[in-house]
Amino acid sequence: MALDMAKKKEIIARFSRTQNDTGSSEVQIALLTERIAYLTAHLKVNKKDHSSRLGLLKLVAKRRHLLQYLKRKDYKSYSSLISALNIKGR
Repeated sequence: MALDMAKKKEIIARFSRTQNDTGSSEVQIALLTERIAYLTAHLKVNKKDHSSRLGLLKLVAKRRHLLQYLKRKDYKSYSSLISALNIKGR
């Protein structure tokens, strides 16, 4: 299930660089993190939902690649983002 618009706008407002920013790495990582958290909770209840598990693995890989890119380009932003989202950095 996709995020509802109110939650999505809240995340975009919190992590955007400018007022109209919706596609920066920080925003994409924050949205992916929220979807990963939702799917993780879903899979704890529905253990045999293998298609959702595959989708979760794809989302985690995409977030990992975006985090690597952000770490290369702007380490200060990367470190503040992983602390704000409470995720592990590599």
